Amino acid sequence: MITHVHIDHVGRLPYLLAAGFTGPIFCSKPSAKLLPLVIEDALKIGFTRDARLIEQFLQRVEQQLVPLAFGKWHNVTSTPTCHVNMKLQRAGHILGSSYVEVALRDPLNKRRQRVVFSGDLGAANSPLLPAPKAPAKADVLVLESTYGNRLHEGRLDRAAKLKQAIERALHNNGTVIVPAFSIGRTQELLYELEGIIHRADKQSLWKSLEIIVDSPLAARFTQVYRDLKPFWDSEAQTRVRAGRHPLSFASLYTVDSHATHEQTVRYLAESGRPAVVIAASGMCAGGRVVNYLKAMLGDARHQVLFVGYQGAGTPGRDIQRYGPQGGWVMLDGERYDIKAGVTTISGYSAHADQAGLVGFVKQMRHWPRSIHLVHGDAEARRALKVALESLAAKHGKTLKVTLPVNQPE
Repeated sequence: MITHVHIDHVGRLPYLLAAGFTGPIFCSKPSAKLLPLVIEDALKIGFTRDARLIEQFLQRVEQQLVPLAFGKWHNVTSTPTCHVNMKLQRAGHILGSSYVEVALRDPLNKRRQRVVFSGDLGAANSPLLPAPKAPAKADVLVLESTYGNRLHEGRLDRAAKLKQAIERALHNNGTVIVPAFSIGRTQELLYELEGIIHRADKQSLWKSLEIIVDSPLAARFTQVYRDLKPFWDSEAQTRVRAGRHPLSFASLYTVDSHATHEQTVRYLAESGRPAVVIAASGMCAGGRVVNYLKAMLGDARHQVLFVGYQGAGTPGRDIQRYGPQGGWVMLDGERYDIKAGVTTISGYSAHADQAGLVGFVKQMRHWPRSIHLVHGDAEARRALKVALESLAAKHGKTLKVTLPVNQPE
């Protein structure tokens, strides 16, 4: 069962199939459209660039995929001793993301149990995606805890900060470099930027500002996102009905070939033409964004704008940490001094914060007896455990919250 197509959730699929797995691969219908793109990219990076082998593997994945509609029960197996049914619900994390309700029934002993696996739950009010709605009930809940110890900024606040940060950089006639992951974050930023451009005055610089997506994979994902408009939220649907194109507006350009990428880097580095460039990878550990950084970090006209988490030990974290102090960063084994501006906007997260995770439980009509916390660091899991136990005590509920056995409580 695939809850969504981020690489940390599907990256082991090639190994699984290579080990001989021939069973069904369940996922939502949108995820079935996105998954081949992710797997193709993963194969090229980690396995082979042989087009024939990649095509054979993708054909096998297609044969085993079982796309499911949201909100409908699907029978997984039925035996004299066990019936298992499964239902996918929208998780609001990225397009196609799901949480899973599993209904277990023992016909002999007439016992029933409802298990819910959260996958990755999305943040409230994320662009393009409906917010996740909690199930009616769960006996056992396996719950992610990525931001179990944090609260996000509101969407209006972060959109205003995005606009202000870009305007500050454009005042210097430079380029704003936005490192972003190809799926989810890039499309969310494009949606926000289209809204800013739409609301801007006719004489505003925003009306002539070029928005450049320099990532072939991101461009392909964005096209699939466009094709999956029926799965957008009501706000995005309203924009479309008004004749707007949130992911395909007039000032949006995509860079495909490597030659065009190199020309774009040189042109923006030398010309001083204001532009916003969105490029992967999100933590500056590879991808085309590295070439922009090499060309522009040493020039104070330019700006690096971080809108996502930067992991410890990544170039992104070093730029974020040392850039404001006039420090330096190592890129591909070479040292680059940082004279460009560095700005970080918090709140752009595809994960629910503590309030969202606690609310997911609180909204259920019948609360789970037990919750198992996963997918978060130790501090986040412990903080979420305390919050859930406090919620249960406040409402007079009995609730057992369990941390992984290898994680001290």
